[in-house]
Amino acid sequence: MKTRILVGALALTALAWTGAAEAKGCIKGAVVGGVAGHYAGHHGLLGAAAGCAVGRHRANKQARQDSEATGQAQPAGR
Repeated sequence: MKTRILVGALALTALAWTGAAEAKGCIKGAVVGGVAGHYAGHHGLLGAAAGCAVGRHRANKQARQDSEATGQAQPAGR
């Protein structure tokens, strides 16, 4: 029980340190992935991590499509 509380506290701390712009799509994907992973064999953390990755990928893809539709140039760093 103490381990779960510690892991939860560390996860919340890590989330607090991340920038809001970098987490675009991650939170929604993590929630969906965590629930799916929990029901697919009690692998909620793995599902949340995968969901976060997929959510960020889809958000970046959508942002890229939106910027191409408006004719804006992409920044050199991304």
